[in-house]
Amino acid sequence: MKTPRTPAHAVLLFALLVAGCQTISSTYDRMFGPRAITQKPAELVTITPVVSPKILWQGSVGAADKHVFSPVAIGNVVYATGAAGQITGFDAASGKQTTRIEAGQRVSGGVGAGGGLVLVGTPKGEMLAFDRDGKQQWKAQLSGEVLAPPKVADGVVVARTGDGRIFALDVADGKRKWVYQRTLPALSVRNHAGVVVDRGAVFAGFPGGRMVAVALATGSVGWEAIVAVPRGTTELERVADITSPPVVDDRQACAVAFQGRIACFEASGGTAIWARDLSSTAGMAADTRNLYITDDRNAIVALDKANGASLWKQDKLFGRGVTGPLALGRHVVVGDFEGYVHFLSREDGSFAARIATDGSAIIAPPVALDMGSFVVQTRNGGVFAITVQ
Repeated sequence: MKTPRTPAHAVLLFALLVAGCQTISSTYDRMFGPRAITQKPAELVTITPVVSPKILWQGSVGAADKHVFSPVAIGNVVYATGAAGQITGFDAASGKQTTRIEAGQRVSGGVGAGGGLVLVGTPKGEMLAFDRDGKQQWKAQLSGEVLAPPKVADGVVVARTGDGRIFALDVADGKRKWVYQRTLPALSVRNHAGVVVDRGAVFAGFPGGRMVAVALATGSVGWEAIVAVPRGTTELERVADITSPPVVDDRQACAVAFQGRIACFEASGGTAIWARDLSSTAGMAADTRNLYITDDRNAIVALDKANGASLWKQDKLFGRGVTGPLALGRHVVVGDFEGYVHFLSREDGSFAARIATDGSAIIAPPVALDMGSFVVQTRNGGVFAITVQ
C-alpha cells in the first residue's frame, strides 16, 4: 500500500515568516517532522466518467524543489521552468520544443512572458529578462526573493518579492519605475501569490487581509479594501493573509484570505459588494456567473459571484493538497498531491472525469490554453497539456 505524501497546502501553512526573513518552520519540523502527515488524504472515489480527458503532449523542465512553478502561455507558446533555471518553450499545439533558455542560476519565481521577453526571478532577488532566442536583455536587482511569476502589460514588468513589495520595471531596460510597499504583520504565511494586471491597474492581496489596486503607470494607490480582519489571541491565530491572486472582471475584484473571508469589491472604486467567512490558501477562479474556491479542507466550493450565495461543495478530495481551480467550459479543473487532475461539473460539482500525470504533486492551478485545453506542471518538472472531449 502506497504511503501517502504530505499534501502541499499542509506544508504551506507551516512555512511562515517572522519579521520578513526569519522563519518559524523549524519549530514545526522539530514537533512533527518536515514531512509530517497532518491529515490522512481521502482515497479516490470510484467515478463514472462523463467526458474523456486526454494528454495532448508532455515535456519536462526539471524539478521544482521547494518552489511553486506554473507554466505561462503566450501566443502559441507555453513557457515553463524548474528550479535549476532551464526555461523551455513548447509549441502549445504539439508540445514541440521551440525555445531553450539557460538562466545561468537557480530561479524561484516561475516564468512570465510578454513584450517580446521571457522573465524569471531568483532567490537572490534578481529579475532576469531574455529575448525569445535566449539572449539576456537585462537584469534588475529587487529587494528580496522573487516567489511569483512577473506580469507584463503596457510596457511594464510587474514583479513581487517575498518581503511584500511590488516593483514596476521598464520592459525595455529593466529600470525601476516605481515600488509599492506596506508594513507587514509580525507573522505571515510564506506564499507565492502574484498580482493581477487589468485595465491599467495592479491588484494584489497582502498579509493582514488587505487588497489594493495600484495604478500601473504611476504606482499610486487607487483604493484599498479590507478582505479579512485578523482575529484571535496569539500571533498564529491572527494570521489572515491573502495568499493567492485576486480574481478580477469588468465589474468586481474578489480575494480570499487564510483564516478569514472571501470578499468582492467594485473594481473601479473598491466599494464592498459582499463578503462571507471562508478560508483558503490555494486560491480561486471565476467564470461569468460563479466563483470557485479551494478551501483549507481541500473542498471545492462554488459561490454566486453576484452575492456570494452557496451553490455547491465537493468535499471528497479532503487532505489531497488540492490546487486552486480553473474554470474551463463546462468544468472546474483541479490538481492534487499525487498528480491527478480532477474534472468537476460546473453545475453541481460532481466528478466528471479524472486523469493521471507523473505521480508527483501538482502545486499551482491549471493554466488555460483555450476553451477546451489547459496545461499543468508537477513537482518533478513534468509539463502536461490536457484536453477534454
